[in-house]
Amino acid sequence: MARGSIRAMRSVRLTVWFGKAIARLTRLAGGHASALPGLAAERLDPDFLPKIMRQLPLGVAVVSGTNGKTTTTKIVVELLRAAGLKVFTNPSGSNFTRGVISAAIEQMKKGRLDCDIAVLELDEAHAVRFVDKVAPTAALLLNVLRDQLDRFGEIDTTARYLGAIAARTVGPVVLNREDPLVASLPTRQPVYFGYSDKVAALFPSDAELYGRPALAAAAVPTDRPVAAVVLEDLGPGWAAFNLGTARLSLPGAHNAFNAAAALALAGQLLPGRFEADQALRALAAVEPAFGRGELFTVDGALTELLLVKNPSGFRVVLGSQASREAAVMIAVNDAYADGRDMSWLWDVDFSVLPAVAQVSGVRAYDMALRLDCQQIPVEAVEPDLGAALRDFLAKTPGQPKQIYASYTAMLAIRRLLKQAAEGTP
Repeated sequence: MARGSIRAMRSVRLTVWFGKAIARLTRLAGGHASALPGLAAERLDPDFLPKIMRQLPLGVAVVSGTNGKTTTTKIVVELLRAAGLKVFTNPSGSNFTRGVISAAIEQMKKGRLDCDIAVLELDEAHAVRFVDKVAPTAALLLNVLRDQLDRFGEIDTTARYLGAIAARTVGPVVLNREDPLVASLPTRQPVYFGYSDKVAALFPSDAELYGRPALAAAAVPTDRPVAAVVLEDLGPGWAAFNLGTARLSLPGAHNAFNAAAALALAGQLLPGRFEADQALRALAAVEPAFGRGELFTVDGALTELLLVKNPSGFRVVLGSQASREAAVMIAVNDAYADGRDMSWLWDVDFSVLPAVAQVSGVRAYDMALRLDCQQIPVEAVEPDLGAALRDFLAKTPGQPKQIYASYTAMLAIRRLLKQAAEGTP
């Protein structure tokens, strides 16, 4: 081995050792170690990320866009593993560069990342930093929707971020045919996924104003490019694609569309090896990602936890997953990770909810006002998440429940639900 290569390997091993030590200390202090080890490693060796990504023989696939990154990344990973690949990913949902490095440090042994390929969920803005250091082998760009205006600004800014990812990708770029801002991105090897006219009304766009009818099938453009994977139809527990029909454990129309995106990317990452039947079987086994439709059994009743973080996502989840039999809690925070501007709540139509049993979070009273203006009864308002959840569970015994929560509220409620489900204090 050349002297320079030996020095580089020693540098990587030292950085990994340091990162693992930081992770242990973080956990001892009660933290999750999903970002701090990566931040420390970046400071110690600014070139650490490209060094470890170069170890992967099949390179790096990046998944980005406003909605669906975590679930779609999880599906792609499971499809590739079903095909026999060893896949590195960032499963905690920490989708900044430091989160990727933290996840890598956790898995590395003797300075090596023993995997064939990386499939990484990346925040739209931070993905630009990543691709400046590591040119992706392939990319999947999901959508551009209004989200956290205080961080991203208007949708044109997000589109530019995704355009930078596409420009740096050396291989195929999988694009959402139904999103004009994504479908029009210039790429060397464009591949498309989409949905049929039959299901178009299930996917309202940001261009539709509050109170207007859902998009009619007749309004879908007829000159769309041909898509490699098309979501053709769906129903409870199943989705039909142009590749075949699959059972789905993932709830909601949005997750069926995420599955179409994942199938399209997997097809590009397995040239000559992609088997549709095998992929559809693997798809049936994928469970909901962290806090995104997860089910918890508390006192014999199911509680579904649903992440909602922008108007488009909230509308699609309500339209395809709201249950009139379930007791409902909504929890809204306004921390940095949620977005500080909560005015987007006024763009969501909540009429599908007959009543809301509990409203909580830092912006509980904003949420209660929004519901009151739509004449939806709210039984209780309690900003403290712990107190609100205890009250919600206590007053709805034996009843199925749904909790819609912004990101940081979801994290807190998920921890409490897990404790309640396991019977731990």
